[in-house]
Amino acid sequence: MPYHSDYDREPMTWPAAPPVVTSDWRTGLPVLQAGGVSLREVRRSDAPALLALLTTEEVSRFIAPPPSTVEAWEKFIAWCQRKRAAGEYVCFAVVPEGGDTAVGLFQVRRLDPSFATASWGVVLGSPFWGTGIFMAGAELVLDFVFTTLGVQRLEARSVVRNGRANGSLKKLHATCEGVLRRSLCLRGEWVDEGLWSILAEEWWLRSAPPPTIVH
Repeated sequence: MPYHSDYDREPMTWPAAPPVVTSDWRTGLPVLQAGGVSLREVRRSDAPALLALLTTEEVSRFIAPPPSTVEAWEKFIAWCQRKRAAGEYVCFAVVPEGGDTAVGLFQVRRLDPSFATASWGVVLGSPFWGTGIFMAGAELVLDFVFTTLGVQRLEARSVVRNGRANGSLKKLHATCEGVLRRSLCLRGEWVDEGLWSILAEEWWLRSAPPPTIVH
């Protein structure tokens, strides 16, 4: 999980680009939909499904240990909502089209008071790997991050030997800026992480429609 207990501490630009869309996201996240997936605010009722899907060995082996009980998940979800209300953090539940059960999470945490720099992470239940849900959800999150939150630089960390996660970041055209040696302790073992980034102007350039050619 991208969540750690030390996130409760107050976290420590790039030039402004296109205007940021105003939003009342601090009072509640919007529902984002596209490509067979919906992203909505994580709810207390999601706790049992998240416990079942995100605590398996297959899912959790490359992330910090997730909450291990329904009660712990409920406390985590309450923490997410407090941090969102404070303007520090966003947590979307991933819901496949036609359903209501959360099968994963996208999380975004500010790294400076203005939210110009932020980090993000995702965890998804293994039955939904390879279904296209991740890419569809990631593009929704990136649009939200750069347009609504006004982020200029978005970072991600991924364990170097986690080929699936690194491959997904490459598909999103993220740039690997280097390797953070022994930066994460997983179950008593210190492992290396890649530091990835996407800049706002890179995302806008990629997502902009092609120019109209007049003959």
